[in-house]
Amino acid sequence: MQQKLWTISELAEEYQISTRSIRFYEDKGLLEPQRVGANRVYSYKDHARLKLILRGKRLGFSLEEIKEFIGLYNTELDPELTGQLQFLLTNVQDKLSILKQQQLDLAMTLDELEHIKSECLKRLVSRTQ
Repeated sequence: MQQKLWTISELAEEYQISTRSIRFYEDKGLLEPQRVGANRVYSYKDHARLKLILRGKRLGFSLEEIKEFIGLYNTELDPELTGQLQFLLTNVQDKLSILKQQQLDLAMTLDELEHIKSECLKRLVSRTQ
């Protein structure tokens, strides 16, 4: 049974990113395409890795963190993927903590701006009366 392969253009179209982005991830060692003649072809493994890379970026992880996470995926050495899960849990907890603090900071900033807006409107109304 032949494995499904993707071209760089097919991956770029599917994930709505540029081929340049895909080559960048290759340069960083996150993707390892095969060569068929002069063409790059991507396996199911690369397809899944690209999905993880894009999800990790969307969640705020650095490429180094994503690379480390992907590197922990080895079912031969760790069939239960305990190391990968522990790494992910630690990093998710860190991100949640940072985002919750940013959410509090944002709420305080919004409240302060609403107060300033209200004060400005009061002063402008009192001057026109």
